[in-house]
Amino acid sequence: MGITDQYIYKNNQRMRLGYTTGSCAAGAAKAAVWMLFAGKSVPYVELMTPKGIRLHLEVLEPCFSKDMASCAVKKDAGDDPDVTDGIRVYAAVQKTQEAGIHIDGGEGVGRVTREGLEQPVGSAAINGVPRAMIREGVEEICRRFGYQGGMSVIISIPEGRRLAEKTFNPRLGIEGGISVLGTSGIVEPMSEAALIETIRMEIRMRHTQGYRYLVLAPGNYGLDFLKEYNPKLLERCVKYSNFLGEALDGAAEYGFRGVLLAGHMGKLVKLAGGIMNTHSRNADARMEILTAHAAVVGARGEMAKALMDCVTTDEAVDILKASGLLEAVMNRLMERMEYYVNHRSGGAFSCAVITFSQKHGILGQTAGVEEILAHLREEE
Repeated sequence: MGITDQYIYKNNQRMRLGYTTGSCAAGAAKAAVWMLFAGKSVPYVELMTPKGIRLHLEVLEPCFSKDMASCAVKKDAGDDPDVTDGIRVYAAVQKTQEAGIHIDGGEGVGRVTREGLEQPVGSAAINGVPRAMIREGVEEICRRFGYQGGMSVIISIPEGRRLAEKTFNPRLGIEGGISVLGTSGIVEPMSEAALIETIRMEIRMRHTQGYRYLVLAPGNYGLDFLKEYNPKLLERCVKYSNFLGEALDGAAEYGFRGVLLAGHMGKLVKLAGGIMNTHSRNADARMEILTAHAAVVGARGEMAKALMDCVTTDEAVDILKASGLLEAVMNRLMERMEYYVNHRSGGAFSCAVITFSQKHGILGQTAGVEEILAHLREEE
């Protein structure tokens, strides 16, 4: 049943909330422990999430004996386009002689293979909040039945290995399945928090690997450019999607000494206007920024109108190149990009920027690029 009557409004749309894999795991574990002690199945289990929303979760596939019990809860992502929507998260529990609640991952739950993630190397990729939710739910039932011994809890997601290929897990060093996630227990449609946390985790991982100079790129165009420009930079690169501001914040938080930012003109021209979240639903202004700088260096009348009417930055670059203004405009844009990344970082590290187009190649770079590249080579 879940939380079908809970909604939020985003972009003037009414969107239903869902619940996380962490909530599913905690609910399944709580129900399984109840069945272990009660000796009978339970149709639903109640779970209070960290967000303060109470869930009423259907218990599926109940199985129990005097020694163990297991069941599943089906993930409901609400109106969020989540690849894990509809999967079943299982919990199997049994008493142990060792005191405490022991939580581990089974089939389809990823295993951490690199340092720098929330859980240590070798641990199941069950993050801290879900672990706390599981532990609290199990302890609640143990107290209800007067049990003071230990308990083993194994969380499994049979579809997890297949779904992991559609997530960031392989890139992060989480192998064999998906992660059990959720900081609030609730999925908000089109939530940005999970993606930002993934970006922060990858930045932290680069720091834990011993790197002090970082490479950032907004997406696949940037990665493809780096592959041609200098393939070794891909080992340092973190893809930040549209969240440049948060990526720079992460670099400052983890003490990086320098950042090389490489991105397509269509994304980075927004940076010249101080735009740190480059998703089109938040801000565009590409042509306004280009036209304004072109006007300063001589574009007038019909040319300014033609720039404003461009659909892509490649079209605008063609116009600027034909008029002989491209170099002057790019010099101004690179100065503004440099200003805004340094403003966001607060001088915590040096930052250099390269921007390019697939049609024209490198269009501009800031003065510090060669220095950052030299530091990156030293760290190879």
